[in-house]
Amino acid sequence: MRPVPSLLVSRPTILRRFLRQLALTAALLICGPAFIVGLISGAAQAMPIDPVQQHNSNALWFENWTGLSKATLVVAGPDGSVTRVFAEAGTPVFELGRGEVLDGVYRYELKAATEETVKIVNPIDNGRGESSNSRAKPFYMNGAFQVSRGVIIVPEDIREE
Repeated sequence: MRPVPSLLVSRPTILRRFLRQLALTAALLICGPAFIVGLISGAAQAMPIDPVQQHNSNALWFENWTGLSKATLVVAGPDGSVTRVFAEAGTPVFELGRGEVLDGVYRYELKAATEETVKIVNPIDNGRGESSNSRAKPFYMNGAFQVSRGVIIVPEDIREE
């Protein structure tokens, strides 16, 4: 008759295994959330920045805004008028005027700072203390939208046959 394997293990060995498993469980409970947060933030940093233009009848803004700050939206109207909208955090929102709105194509450019930093190759000593050796990497995007009868519309694809 062969002995049962569990009977061959001494009580101190069983206690050590239990304590080892208990220590591993405690480590996972304590460090697990920090590890998961690190994975999520690492994944967020690896994701490309790609704001998506959105609008309703009288406003233009951007979604998928993660990782951008200090944004300036410059909108040029069909008559050449220029409007600047600045947002320290969050997306800048351009709103059409309350009165008479000119129909036509409005062009915009969006500039913002990303969370990523880049090295300044030739720092300039401007006499204001220690010069910085890195700065936020800039983000730039441009586009256009159309206004018809005083509201922002989605332009239709017109094809000649």
